[in-house]
Amino acid sequence: MGAIAAGICMAGAAIGASIGDGLLIAKMLEGMARQPELSGQLRSNMFIGVGLIEAMPIIAFVVALLVMNK
Repeated sequence: MGAIAAGICMAGAAIGASIGDGLLIAKMLEGMARQPELSGQLRSNMFIGVGLIEAMPIIAFVVALLVMNK
C-alpha cells in the first residue's frame, strides 16, 4: 500500500511541476515579447522560479521514501 501512495505522490508532484514550469516559461516569454529591454531581469527571475518549482518534486520524493519505509 505504501508503494502505491508513493507512486501517486510522485506522479502528482511531477504533473504539478511540469504545469508550473510551462506556465512560468510561457509568461516569461510573453513578458520578453512585450518588453525586450527587460529580458535579462525576466530570465534571471525565471531561473529562480523554476528552481523553486523544481524543489517540489524533490520534496515529494523524500516524502514518498518516508511513506514507503513506514
